[in-house]
Amino acid sequence: MLEQYRIQINYKNRERQILNALLALITGLLTLIYPNFLYLIAGSYLVALGILFVGFRISPALSAVPIVAGILIFIFPELIPVTFAAFLGLFGLILFFGFQFSVVGVLTVIIAVLIASNPDSVAYLIATFLLIYAVSHLIRLYQQWQNSGDNSGGGPVSIQ
Repeated sequence: MLEQYRIQINYKNRERQILNALLALITGLLTLIYPNFLYLIAGSYLVALGILFVGFRISPALSAVPIVAGILIFIFPELIPVTFAAFLGLFGLILFFGFQFSVVGVLTVIIAVLIASNPDSVAYLIATFLLIYAVSHLIRLYQQWQNSGDNSGGGPVSIQ
């Protein structure tokens, strides 16, 4: 007689993904609505993303990158294209190689190259990235929710 138990703890990962997607969605919409305040919106997004990374105990080096980029944008608003393009390039490579978001990773790197080559439309390119990132995360969360079979919302722990 064989009994098999599987304990799956994925509440924090799902919570982190939801917060990350909502932060990106709100920031993308604010960037489209108020492109003249890009340095405030982009800097705040990067600092908030870094704080979110710290809160969910992601690597300190990875958490420091958006915080430093956000502070640079606050101090030197004219460096928004360079700073955000560098952040997106690094983030795109991490998505492409580390988290298996290959399509979003490639799109992120392409948007980083577009920002570096065309800094005049940086607000719209940043908004494009943020909205693509948020929508892809929300779609992925919805697919995970549909495939899990547990549509009750459940708790943080499911034991089977």
